[in-house]
Amino acid sequence: MKQSNQAYVYGVGAICLWSTVATAFKLALAHFSPLQLVLVAVTTSIIALGLILVVQGKLCLIKTQFKARPFFYLQTGLINPFLYYLVLFKAYDLLPAQQALSLNYTWAILLPLLSVPMLAQRLRKSDMVAAIIAYFGVFVIATNGNLTSFTFESGTGVMLALTSTLLWSLYWIINTKDKGDPVVSLLLSFLVGFPFILGTLLLTQELPSWDLKAVAAGIYVGLFEMGVTFVLWLVALKKADRTASISTMAFMSPVMSIGFIAWILQEEIAHSTYIGLGLILSALALQQLLPLLNKLKIKSGTSHSH
Repeated sequence: MKQSNQAYVYGVGAICLWSTVATAFKLALAHFSPLQLVLVAVTTSIIALGLILVVQGKLCLIKTQFKARPFFYLQTGLINPFLYYLVLFKAYDLLPAQQALSLNYTWAILLPLLSVPMLAQRLRKSDMVAAIIAYFGVFVIATNGNLTSFTFESGTGVMLALTSTLLWSLYWIINTKDKGDPVVSLLLSFLVGFPFILGTLLLTQELPSWDLKAVAAGIYVGLFEMGVTFVLWLVALKKADRTASISTMAFMSPVMSIGFIAWILQEEIAHSTYIGLGLILSALALQQLLPLLNKLKIKSGTSHSH
């Protein structure tokens, strides 16, 4: 199989798995508190990523990468998995899955906005247009389409879902400075974050129950939200001729997720969710397309001048 075709196979695999995790979050949270779920999922992910590194013959890199930049991994570990997943799972606990999922997808809009002050990047018109459209979509979802009443089903849930996008964007911005192997870096973040998760849990709650259904749901989240799927996605990006062609496939994920939420969780999907998610996805598409159109305009302009 050609490398570019392999890229699509890995990419589609990652997208399909990511599409199921919003449903898995809700099923797991029926048995666990958000913090208990973080513990079970992160433990699973550490084991899975460790095994992947054994297979890849890269286990020796853990020590060298950590010794080179311990403070860097302290930062990433505190953000992801500790704070990010705690905030995200709490948002899923408070909101219908369709709302939490849609709001969480705005991280891709926030990322370029935060890159302006943090990475000294230029703010593009397309980013501003995308942000306005996307956050209008957020408002539609958060208010259940009652735009004039300003009433939220769970204001705290909405705030937490949007905070998760901030944490995820910060994690990616910090990661732009990472020169190490990405799978090793992810495992190191999880290893550093683990004591904070366990310590907080022991101080505030009891350990999770070992009910088979509950543990299975937690393991599923650990494998397919955090661990294996991330590696599939990395392989897809590496094998792709053009990163953009794989990246745009990520748009399929929230749409498929809504299907799983309706089918498995039996959530009735509100009209406001369809409209809001449509606006968010349109904003993401515009963010990708407008710079390309501008480039084409400039190219055609220079060719005419010749």
